[in-house]
Amino acid sequence: MINKEVIRQNIGLILSLGAIALIRPIMKITGIIHWFGSERFGSIFMTILISLIWLIIVVMKNCQHPVQILVFAGISYAVFATILSAILSPILHGQLQGPITNPLALISIIVTNSIWGLLIGVLAMPFIKKKTLTEM
Repeated sequence: MINKEVIRQNIGLILSLGAIALIRPIMKITGIIHWFGSERFGSIFMTILISLIWLIIVVMKNCQHPVQILVFAGISYAVFATILSAILSPILHGQLQGPITNPLALISIIVTNSIWGLLIGVLAMPFIKKKTLTEM
């Protein structure tokens, strides 16, 4: 169950983590992703790197609800990437393209990135030091 208080208390972190993930589409747009030799390898490498960054941040901050935080970070990334695509596609391609034009693609992006956050959140859980009642 989603604890709205957890989301409210961590909204800055959630949005920041989502924004960090924008590095991957920005690298694709600018062509920097090709520095890795291929777009496929670059995308995979950047996804792993972003995942590690997310994991390290929630562990270092000792987030007590890493799954919820990272699921919503994934959702925020999906929203940010969709907005970025909606803004840049008319400029770069002359017409609106991307998930904003296809409701199924939009749902798919949100679900996929939610699952990404879920997986990294689950990976973070063993590393989170649980707070005792006296620490709360």
